[in-house]
Amino acid sequence: MSFFKKLKEKITKQTDAVTEKFKEGLTKTRDNFSGRVNELVARYRKVDEDFFEELEEILISADVGFETVMELIDELKMEVKRRNIQDPQEVQGVISEKLVEIYEGGDEASSELNIQEEGLTVLLFVGVNGVGKTTTIGKLAHKFKSEGKNVVLAAGDTFRAGAIEQLEVWGERVGVEVIKQGAGSDPAAVMFDAIQAAKSRNADILICDTAGRLQNKVNLMKELEKVKRVIEREVPGAPHEVLLVLDATTGQNALIQAKTFKEATNVSGIVLTKLDGTAKGGIVLAIRNELGIPVKFVGLGEKMDDLQEFNAEQYVYGLFADLVEKEELSGSGD
Repeated sequence: MSFFKKLKEKITKQTDAVTEKFKEGLTKTRDNFSGRVNELVARYRKVDEDFFEELEEILISADVGFETVMELIDELKMEVKRRNIQDPQEVQGVISEKLVEIYEGGDEASSELNIQEEGLTVLLFVGVNGVGKTTTIGKLAHKFKSEGKNVVLAAGDTFRAGAIEQLEVWGERVGVEVIKQGAGSDPAAVMFDAIQAAKSRNADILICDTAGRLQNKVNLMKELEKVKRVIEREVPGAPHEVLLVLDATTGQNALIQAKTFKEATNVSGIVLTKLDGTAKGGIVLAIRNELGIPVKFVGLGEKMDDLQEFNAEQYVYGLFADLVEKEELSGSGD
């Protein structure tokens, strides 16, 4: 059975709505990446060094990341040799297979959120301004609330003008309480108040916003350390997740931000916004492979429910949906 057929079987166990969101959300990347791979395969009659060189360029242009591309090309060459593949058409399935392996390989960090079964779960959000951090917090609050959870938000970005008000707008829209102080106040003090409020209201989840300035890394580190100390003191074992929000449309710049925040605080997961707005969705693989941090959620559109839990198989399906469906129609791959 071909890889594409196995992939289709795996994802049909999940909901059609989720599959469709990944397919639609990755249209730009698929057109750029999968479309160019199709053209490459059509032009070559055999799998040789020139074929791999062109494939390398395609992967780099999709922002898969230089290190990851080199690793992937080496593995593909070995696999092609091992299976004695001559026909370029057969390489497409191997590429898909290796992309899933790269994402799921490495450390065992889970793509699932660390939600506590009992007591308060604290999620700390970090990231630079303009990446969609507040919108992500609002959408995640909506998701939890629709699951019947009691959610409280903490307006810890007291630095950026309008950040508190923006979070309040989302709080009203979703129907959750926002704990705040005035602009310019100490973020750690906001966190303390928010934890006390969350406890007194028997909240299940507290989602904390933080300031996103990167200009002075020392200040960023000090502020995040102070915020984390307060959270740890008030809720032992918290924060249960430190989620870094990155804008997929910034490509390699997102990777640089991830490296900086990883140095500043113990990032446990990535939320990648605006994946539907970029042709460079390969950044998902670069982040996972080069930093060892799992992508926990991806933004696949503007709607409230377009923030989706990340799934490696759904992602690869989104990249190769046209090929999977073409194989299905032809009935090949058995």
